[in-house]
Amino acid sequence: MKIRVGYGLGNLRSLDGARLGALAEAIEGNGFDSLWLSERISGPAPDPVLGLTFAAARTQRIKLGTSVQVLPGRSPARLAKSWATLDALSGGRALPAFGLGIVHPVEQQAFGVARGDRAPIFDEALPLIRRLWEEDAVDHDGAHFHYEKMTVLPKPAKRLDVWLGGKAPSELRRVGKLADGWLASFSTPEDCKAGRDAVEAAAADAGRSIDDDHFGAMVFYTHDEIPERVMELLSSRNPGADPRDLVARGWPALRELCDRYVAVGFSKLVLVPFTEPDDWDAELARGAEAILSIQN
Repeated sequence: MKIRVGYGLGNLRSLDGARLGALAEAIEGNGFDSLWLSERISGPAPDPVLGLTFAAARTQRIKLGTSVQVLPGRSPARLAKSWATLDALSGGRALPAFGLGIVHPVEQQAFGVARGDRAPIFDEALPLIRRLWEEDAVDHDGAHFHYEKMTVLPKPAKRLDVWLGGKAPSELRRVGKLADGWLASFSTPEDCKAGRDAVEAAAADAGRSIDDDHFGAMVFYTHDEIPERVMELLSSRNPGADPRDLVARGWPALRELCDRYVAVGFSKLVLVPFTEPDDWDAELARGAEAILSIQN
């Protein structure tokens, strides 16, 4: 199992160009694997694909992922174009991860898709996006999309692995049926173990398998007391868990939490700090010293 550690921005803060550039360069300069940007229309964090494109121009090596981008409510052709372009311009570093979108009235308005329609739209759109990346001219006549000899150029620099988020039983079944990997969020290591079992069972039912290295988790941490607003957020996203099982306080606790995720078969770890440091390079240098010996 190939263990890799990246950094995620989350949805709790905004970065101007100088700070986002400093974060991307610190991730690469300190030996981390990847940068992950989340999507929230009503939140302060940047649009993920635009933010990742900016980061791609400031780096040479790190992978560029979303954690996650909403799929229902977007044109498959336009989305395929955006990701193929990012992958081509970055030299094959794009790592798209998609989801249904959170249950939030503002977010649902932004994408214009009724809650009950999200899943069938997703299930039609994702295989269609793959075809648009791989085929020269796509014909498709479905319940939600119709294309005749649709061509999307440029093609990605490589075959794009698509990861999915989510943790509801239906979402885990979708990962097993359609995805190349699963990115768990707001999930304890125990949740992740149960989720992986469900994903692998669904994949087997569909005559597929998920690569052992394609299970990832968002790992939250702080150096201070956990703010009340964060405790409320954690409780709302995983009501059955103690919030203190979802966030580590300090580097030793973070390393221990990472080891717990690895122990249940999760090899892609995305560290998410709940507060922005004064100096990203200094923060990631300390993080590298504390955590990166886990990489192999």
